[in-house]
Amino acid sequence: MDFRLFGPFEVWHDGAPVDPGDLQQRYVLVILLLNANRAVTREYLQEYVWRGQETPRSDLITSYIARLRKVFKDSPEVVIDKTPTGYLLRVDEDLIDVNRFRTLCERARRSGDAATFHEALDLWRGRFLSDMDVDRVGGPAVVPSEEKRVDALVDLAELELAAGQHRRIRDRLRPVWEEDRAQQRLAAALMRALIQAGDHVRAVEVYHQTREALDEYGMDVSRELRETMRRAQYGDRLSSLPMRQTRFTGRADELAFVDSVARSSVAEGPSVLWISGMPGVGKTALAVSAAHRLGDVFPDGRLFVDLTGFTPNVEPLTPASALARLLTDLGVPPEAIPESTAARADLYRTTVDDTRTLVVLDNAASEEQVEPLLGATLTLVTSREQATLTVAEHIRLEPLPPHEAVDLFRKLVTAERVHGHVDQAREVVALCGHVPLLIHLVAAQFRRHQRWPLTHLLDLLREVPPVSPDTTFPNAATMACTVSYDQLTEEQRTLFRVFALAPGPDLSAPGAAALLGVPRARGLLEDLHKVSLLEESAPERFQMLDPLRDYVLAAHPPEDRTTPVDRLLDFYLATTAAAMATLFPFDRDRQPSISVTSPAAMSFPDDDSAMGWLDDERHNLVAAVYHAADHDRPEHTWQLAVLLWRYFYVRGHLRDWTETLQRAAEVLEGSDNIGGMAHVSLRLAGARWRSGALVEATTLAEQALPLWARLDDVGGEAGTHIVIATAANKLGDFAAAAEHYARALERYELIGDERGQAHTLDLLGVVNELRGDFPAAERQHLAAIALLRKLRHRQGLAHSLDNLGCVRQRLGRLDDAFANHTEARELAVELGDRAVEAYALNNLGNVHRLAGRLAEAMACQQRARRVADLVVDPNLRTQLYLDRGETAWATGDDKAALHAYRAALDLSAGMGERAQRARATHRIAVVLHESGRHTPAHWRDALTEFTELGLPEADEVRAELGKLSCSCAG
Repeated sequence: MDFRLFGPFEVWHDGAPVDPGDLQQRYVLVILLLNANRAVTREYLQEYVWRGQETPRSDLITSYIARLRKVFKDSPEVVIDKTPTGYLLRVDEDLIDVNRFRTLCERARRSGDAATFHEALDLWRGRFLSDMDVDRVGGPAVVPSEEKRVDALVDLAELELAAGQHRRIRDRLRPVWEEDRAQQRLAAALMRALIQAGDHVRAVEVYHQTREALDEYGMDVSRELRETMRRAQYGDRLSSLPMRQTRFTGRADELAFVDSVARSSVAEGPSVLWISGMPGVGKTALAVSAAHRLGDVFPDGRLFVDLTGFTPNVEPLTPASALARLLTDLGVPPEAIPESTAARADLYRTTVDDTRTLVVLDNAASEEQVEPLLGATLTLVTSREQATLTVAEHIRLEPLPPHEAVDLFRKLVTAERVHGHVDQAREVVALCGHVPLLIHLVAAQFRRHQRWPLTHLLDLLREVPPVSPDTTFPNAATMACTVSYDQLTEEQRTLFRVFALAPGPDLSAPGAAALLGVPRARGLLEDLHKVSLLEESAPERFQMLDPLRDYVLAAHPPEDRTTPVDRLLDFYLATTAAAMATLFPFDRDRQPSISVTSPAAMSFPDDDSAMGWLDDERHNLVAAVYHAADHDRPEHTWQLAVLLWRYFYVRGHLRDWTETLQRAAEVLEGSDNIGGMAHVSLRLAGARWRSGALVEATTLAEQALPLWARLDDVGGEAGTHIVIATAANKLGDFAAAAEHYARALERYELIGDERGQAHTLDLLGVVNELRGDFPAAERQHLAAIALLRKLRHRQGLAHSLDNLGCVRQRLGRLDDAFANHTEARELAVELGDRAVEAYALNNLGNVHRLAGRLAEAMACQQRARRVADLVVDPNLRTQLYLDRGETAWATGDDKAALHAYRAALDLSAGMGERAQRARATHRIAVVLHESGRHTPAHWRDALTEFTELGLPEADEVRAELGKLSCSCAG
């Protein structure tokens, strides 16, 4: 028998349908099935079968039971017994699809068998008893929860996505998600399936449609859904592991131990496994290989960070910088990464909490460096030092056992070349100390020289002189490295020696050429890579493992350690200047003048190539600033830091922006380099303003002003007044802001800088709009627009047109405002400026709302949200929430309005935006009051903030309060 309650009620036997009788009789049977193997009283049957109807006077229950016994008389597995209190249906409960679904799901979870999940979900033919009234079989209490189906679908998705079967789960999930688009777990799984299928556009659509469905409930999207959205937009960031070594061998016991710790961490909570050992013994290879093998255990992410704890010429990575990299890999937007190490560590732990994430912290210098970085489900730490952490498991990695070392050598050189020479192979690996890195080096030479017999390789290893007693480099390492080094050409040796001097984690081919002082070095890099002296960390980017750096600096140090690095610093400086000039041509006259040249310096045909180079080299460029600062290269230090500030700003690398300039300020302190100090103080003031340290930003800018005056640099003075004015604006001191903008305008006019004039006029217009002087604001925006049209500065024009439209909204000239926002949006789309596009779309929505076109307003603001998801600009998000709140309030949806205003309050409070915070607080007070919830604190806070800022809204709030007689007025 097969009883089907999912969908319309059906009974089947031996592949054929069975008629269970009329409707009332069906209700009796369903009640018995839902209470299978439990007695059901006659009173219960009567109550529910005729619920909502007149109960018959005669006893029909006995009649229905008799008929049902006839239906199942040839089915011994179904028996209906009479009990003292009622009736009992004896049946194998798995013959009932509702019970079988539950049993199959439990079995599938235990076994991890996708086929069993499929069998369970295939039972779900539609809504439970879709052709019957569930109130007449027991009511909502007996209806299987839709959550059970969702649980099964999500669990199946995990299995099938891990197996690469994205099409199957995509096709199964989509129709279920369409039934209820507010199901976030289904949406996330569907998005992952679409991403795995390469359909990122559809994944983004699912996100937006889910978010729109959630808006109806006044809910925001979950962290999981937001992170999946970022993966759809920017690619899969959930694995930053290096490539797996194809010839990794041995370590079976260690891998098994890592596996056991990993699986227990999933069951019992976050764990730490500390892997220590001598240089080259294979700590990183073990950790990376284990991490690759554990993909099914850690589906939410497997991340890798090189802490550079023992890397020569490179400072160990600070915990704050390591946390920034981890948070970025986890999809946290740059503007959401806090300043302090403690706050970053808290955010990191919160982000990985309730996820199954593995993190490899490679090359740790100390426990202190690692402790703030713990919190993932499993953290693998590699270090030369042993740990004393009580929370950590430990592996002390020793050289390979002799038989595993021989196996590795055989795999690296092919078995045929060592066939019949096992003793000699054993001696080779013994002379390498059974250390994997050294075996790789020796095998690479033997593989390269096809005519060498093993005896010749042994002779070369034996000829290496003993290490001097005062060095810590092991004899075996010296032997293996020396054999490899001796086979190099002189050019290859030179590159190998100077490569060890390079600051930063890796080198590109142009960077290596600069280090050598030659036009090209790609071929030499490939040569060193072929013999395992360099690793390829990314396409055409190479790195030297720390033990090899140790070796070359100890055994073959370059005679001149200064000139090669100076050439590399020149290359970085000249190429950075070229990249910034390509990306930001309007900023050229405000950048420092670069006099250094480099034959390897690069030029860039377009913005994408310039930005790509900066992205690839960012960590090297930051390392170059620190190296120059530590080695008495003040010009390289400050010029490189100042050149990079706008790139760091655009990309959201606030900490790099701040710390490189702070390092430059330290280097220049007390010097007579007035120009350098002026540039550094101004750009550092911008970084501190962006961080919310407005008082410090003002102080730094005020320090720069007299320096520009001494240099007779009027443009520098003007730019500094703008920073002071912008900080004052944020602090709510609008009079001071207007005064400094006016001073900047005077200076730009004095030197004939029309772009600077336009920018300043536009900013003045924004301040006057805030102060309520709309006619003055309109005049200033119009003057800015006239200059920008003359200069054909389309990006600035888009900003100014949008700002002009906002003023005209306030003046009630909606048609003019609509035209301004429309032109701004069209320009933004042409330029690819998503921030202005989002602002303009949002403002078009505001115009529609003011004109009473509420449906059009909501549509525009939804489109603005979609564009804003691609932008790093928290101020934009605040404005979007405020204006969406206004539109929701206009439609009478106070719940959605309150949700939007509270989101705006949270964002503005976090950014220190006092004016926006006051507006959000005021609107929350209004909505609560109109809803009958009176909160005088909200009114008081808004009024106090508006009053302190000198905003005209203060009078409006006083007037509103004067009309109230409830407790809000108190």
